[in-house]
Amino acid sequence: MTTYLLAGADLAAVLVLALGVYFPRHRRSDLVTAFVAVNVGVLAVTVALSTSAATIGLGLGLFGVLSIIRLRSAELGQHEIAYYFASLALGLLGGLGAGDPRLAVSLMGLLVVVVAVADSGVLQRGARQQIVVLDSAITDEAALRERLEVVLAARVHRAVPLRVDLVNDSTTVDVRYARAARPPAVSASESGAPDALVLR
Repeated sequence: MTTYLLAGADLAAVLVLALGVYFPRHRRSDLVTAFVAVNVGVLAVTVALSTSAATIGLGLGLFGVLSIIRLRSAELGQHEIAYYFASLALGLLGGLGAGDPRLAVSLMGLLVVVVAVADSGVLQRGARQQIVVLDSAITDEAALRERLEVVLAARVHRAVPLRVDLVNDSTTVDVRYARAARPPAVSASESGAPDALVLR
């Protein structure tokens, strides 16, 4: 009976995580399927092997093996990797928490809440990151920051040049910024062809 209770709690937690937290914010239905499938698969394996004497070692080993799998089908952001880890952890808690089901259910709820808060604007406060390709080669750090603030209409916190192409006249830069309350005015010399923005 405890196994069914934990399985139900795990399924509820991963559905809240995937459909209630992740999908409304990031709108990737393919990853919703992946999160739920990984969670249920880990739950099934851990429940099936929970009769083993090395339950704790099995859980840690399974978590370690699954955590080093690199998914090459598409580039994943760090927040999406965090959701994968959360789905794995929920499955392990559901499969190995029969000793103290109340603790396992509490940890499931805590994990979902922590991920939801960490992926919200409460902690990030509008902080953003992009890979920006400018249509001019800029080697001066102050000029680069000023140009980025005009292009992004934002306050630039950090700008790391990744590539300055003097032949083709372009600059690729990793930018960390926050949206400005009022966009800075664009001068006539800066209002030509728009720069290319590549979202990372």
